[in-house]
Amino acid sequence: MYSVPFSPSPATRNRHRAALRKVAISTLLGLSLLGGCASYRPVDEAFHAVLQQPYALDAGDSVRITVFEQKELTNSYAVDKAGYIAFPLIGSVQARGRTPKQIEGDIAARLQNGYIRDPDVSVEVDRYRPIFVMGEVGAAGQYVYVPGMTVQNAIALAGGFTARAYQGNADITRAVNGQVLNGRVPLSDPVMAGDTLYIRERLF
Repeated sequence: MYSVPFSPSPATRNRHRAALRKVAISTLLGLSLLGGCASYRPVDEAFHAVLQQPYALDAGDSVRITVFEQKELTNSYAVDKAGYIAFPLIGSVQARGRTPKQIEGDIAARLQNGYIRDPDVSVEVDRYRPIFVMGEVGAAGQYVYVPGMTVQNAIALAGGFTARAYQGNADITRAVNGQVLNGRVPLSDPVMAGDTLYIRERLF
């Protein structure tokens, strides 16, 4: 008795090919998602550490400076592109990289040197420098920063994700102590004033 070799029908072979394609696509997608999760941690510890430090001013910020009993000096002052505040009587005050508290002491000391006997100075952030949301969002551009804002909040401001957007995480470019750092973070991560967010296009 002779056995006849089994030969699957064309329909069966097509089903097998389709199944293999689905497995391959699922595997690639899984690897892509794992890669995204694994890359949440930024390359430099300073990227997240700066979020726990007192806020440092830079160009684009505006501060409210109050000199008690000195109405002509009390006003809102912008930090210019060079990182300075133009203040009456004493001239330019360095602001870039310094906290409002540090500027208080600087202004008070300089006013005391020949202008006001015992100046009482208060400095607080009046308006933060903006953030930028780019990539696969509905309306990429510049947006007002609000303390406590997260990546998800920023994306919502920019019109939400496009149909092509990868929604697992986002890339942030952040200036820290004069260095430009990049990190890939989850959507729950906090945003810092001056950050540039980039939403990537999904692979599938």
